[in-house]
Amino acid sequence: MEVVVKKISREEANEKGMMEWPVWEKEESLFEWKYDEKEEFWVIEGKAEVTYGDEVVEFGVGDYVVMPAGLECMWKIIEPIKKHYRLG
Repeated sequence: MEVVVKKISREEANEKGMMEWPVWEKEESLFEWKYDEKEEFWVIEGKAEVTYGDEVVEFGVGDYVVMPAGLECMWKIIEPIKKHYRLG
């Protein structure tokens, strides 16, 4: 199980319809999360890292991220984050 992080431009995000996805925002915090279904998101503000097993993945503005279904992780929001997201 792997988290995918890829930098994409605003233009590419717009072409893929990501700008139409709902928005989620969260302040600096630390919390556990389990993904019951796959989530894709594109970060428009802030910075965070996710720890799962021995892996630590950091992402921020301009990153497209895919969290696989079944992933159990710890979120650490380093700078208040805002992202467009899609589940399933």
